[in-house]
Amino acid sequence: MKYCCECSTKLTEKYLEGEGLIPYCEKCGCFRFPVFSTAVSMVVFHPETKMILLIRQYGKADNILVAGYVNKGECAEQTAARELREETGLEISRLVYNRSEYFPKSNTLMLNFVCEVRDRDLSGINFKEVDQAQWFTLEEARLNIKPDSLAKRFLEDFLRKQGV
Repeated sequence: MKYCCECSTKLTEKYLEGEGLIPYCEKCGCFRFPVFSTAVSMVVFHPETKMILLIRQYGKADNILVAGYVNKGECAEQTAARELREETGLEISRLVYNRSEYFPKSNTLMLNFVCEVRDRDLSGINFKEVDQAQWFTLEEARLNIKPDSLAKRFLEDFLRKQGV
């Protein structure tokens, strides 16, 4: 961040006890900590059949996890439920935090959850947001998710915890 988000004045660096050099606005007299987006991604899991839902979006050929940005006023758990419902029509029966990772490409902190669902019915897919959705076995999901991606790392963490 080079300019103040409040007044657009060029920021300088100023020492803050316990934090080090932090961007500082001389005009506002305030430290301006780094700003980034926050999003959630979900390993959508049907525990009864041990299947994982992967989706394709934006005309791309790769399978990824359901994901979306946290809106102002939402907590991450609300975002996970909203995004899953909006994109797939599915409802979460159990939500468990998996882990997080910063994604530099979009300057986003990604919070990953495992979303258990009771229903596998994909008739509620929102085709304005999702091109395709498909259920995979655990091993098929590992083989079919976008290689070398954050989604794959999140999925691999989940699979390791499942002993797969």
